[in-house]
Amino acid sequence: MPLPPANLLADETSPYLRQHKGNPVHWRGWSQAALDEARELGRPILLSIGYAACHWCHVMAHESFEDTEVAAVMNRLFVNIKVDREERPDIDQVYMTALHATGEQGGWPLTMFLTPDAKPFWGGTYFPKEPRYGRPGFVQVLQSVHRAWQDQQDKINQSGEALRSHIEARLAPVAEPASISGERLAQLANGIFGMMDLEGGGLRGAPKFPNAPFMHTLWLSWLETGNTDHRDAVITSLRKMLNGGIYDHVGGGLCRYSTDASWLVPHFEKMLYDNAQLIRLAVWAHAETGEKLFHVRIEETIGWLLREMRLERGAFASSLDADSDGEEGLFYTWTREEIQAVLGDKAPDLFSAYALSGAGHWEGKPILHPAPDSSGPDDHQHSLLGQLRSAREKRVRPGRDDKVLVDWNGLAITAIAEAGRHFGRTDWIDTASTAYRFVVESMDAAKRLPHSILEGRMLFPAMSSDYAAMANAAIALHEATSDHDYVDGATAFLHQLDRWYLDTSGTGHFLTALDAGDVPIRIRGDVDEAIPSATSQIVEAFIRVAAATGDLALFEKSWAVAQAAAGRASDQPYGQAGIVNACAILLGQRKLVLVSSSPESILVSAANRKPDPRRVDTFIRLGAEGAMQLPGVAVDMSQEAAWLCIGQACLPPIADPETLAAALRPPRQSQTE
Repeated sequence: MPLPPANLLADETSPYLRQHKGNPVHWRGWSQAALDEARELGRPILLSIGYAACHWCHVMAHESFEDTEVAAVMNRLFVNIKVDREERPDIDQVYMTALHATGEQGGWPLTMFLTPDAKPFWGGTYFPKEPRYGRPGFVQVLQSVHRAWQDQQDKINQSGEALRSHIEARLAPVAEPASISGERLAQLANGIFGMMDLEGGGLRGAPKFPNAPFMHTLWLSWLETGNTDHRDAVITSLRKMLNGGIYDHVGGGLCRYSTDASWLVPHFEKMLYDNAQLIRLAVWAHAETGEKLFHVRIEETIGWLLREMRLERGAFASSLDADSDGEEGLFYTWTREEIQAVLGDKAPDLFSAYALSGAGHWEGKPILHPAPDSSGPDDHQHSLLGQLRSAREKRVRPGRDDKVLVDWNGLAITAIAEAGRHFGRTDWIDTASTAYRFVVESMDAAKRLPHSILEGRMLFPAMSSDYAAMANAAIALHEATSDHDYVDGATAFLHQLDRWYLDTSGTGHFLTALDAGDVPIRIRGDVDEAIPSATSQIVEAFIRVAAATGDLALFEKSWAVAQAAAGRASDQPYGQAGIVNACAILLGQRKLVLVSSSPESILVSAANRKPDPRRVDTFIRLGAEGAMQLPGVAVDMSQEAAWLCIGQACLPPIADPETLAAALRPPRQSQTE
């Protein structure tokens, strides 16, 4: 039977969906019941996909979804389904790919029209209520789609079937495995480097995104070849964004992207995944340069996560909104007069290091950022920023999306654990451990992960990215704590991954679980978005767990999974840089075994100061019982030394910290001409 003629979002687990529970639109969440209703009524589906921190999602909601006249048209003509893209990335990827296939530029809100059996046939992104920006008004769109459905159902069904076939070929491809070589990384890295803004950082042009997968490609290229140009492109990009307006200099943390080419005017939403990846990249940059800037920004960003994003039991919320009190950036921006009112006669001290700027297209208050000629804030100026932060707390805060996404938390756990190792911050390692424990305790009786957790309610089944991200997080915590229980946990995650997500070849995985009954197409997670793809995280997880366990069968499996992924990624490397990166990690994989009297020893500290995403480190206490066999050599538990293995070849034991540091450096190569 059709669902009740009412808005049904009040009981959803997504804060984004709950934001729409008061709309006069008869919204349904994505479910089998909602899909059945569309088929029973013979009505097309209006699918609206967004997320809690999306500015234009809020605009469209205010203009159209809160309007009773617009809602009446929607309710009369369509079955209306609302989806949180963060909660259902599988649904979002299917219909975003459909939109791209029609020649439209993607983005959110995503507005798609589907046949009653959920095949896409037309769509767009934001539609204004009234015609403007060269776009038709939303009611006009609704009426036009309805007329087309009434008059051309056969043609629309054919178009929908063709789009479905295109999506399946694109997102669930079948391809022969490909051999893995360093040439693919070199080609991709050179291509990305050719697109870089070498002075301003990031890719040339605007808007500017952090684009962590591309920066990982360049960093891995440097580690493999010693190409310092590629290293410097990453370091310059980090410096520029961390000194730009895209970074919150008062409260810490990076915004989603800058709308200009100078990292000045951000889109003010703050995402957990951006900041997790920032921390990790900044740790690598600090290890290479020793620059105070990277250390300070890591401390500030982790401080922001602990202060504003950590939930009651230690996991992290998903995002902070761009808007507060109905205006984008209002919480974060300042006028000179507002700063003077807070700091009084100390305001000139702050303005000796900081400036307030805007841009031609930005209509809000100025944005605080370091002055171009500043050498960086001193302790006094940092204390003044703290006063501004205290004053800012009295403003209307941006909304926080409190759902715990397991894969995003896995990224954050990995980054914080690595930062804790590098800087000797056991409190950060404890923070990462607490978040990990929260996620593990959220598994069901069958030891299956949820994808999303909110106020004790969990959304099952997980995505394959959740298991991969948590396996990688477990290995990062093992490296930071020497606790082998984390290795056992990572191994268990891989078993579940194979149980529920493995394809018939036994070498590839789907994004959605075997028993996910409401997906229109069971897709792979091959394509990068703001974070590396699910497939790339899966490949890396197999590599890292194989290295940590020394399991040769798992090592062989990691090669098979990587080769299968490489075969599917061969035609679109820029969109699947994460897979290329993961294959490069496999080619350059390293295992470091440290036998020492203490995890704080000089030898261990030397390793912690030289992080390498290709390497897995294991600490063994001097004199421990048992034996560890590495390729061609047995580890001597009675000798304080480090055993470094590159692939299946191991170096002689290293007892001197300086010699170890030198062995962990990338090969030397002069800069390219």
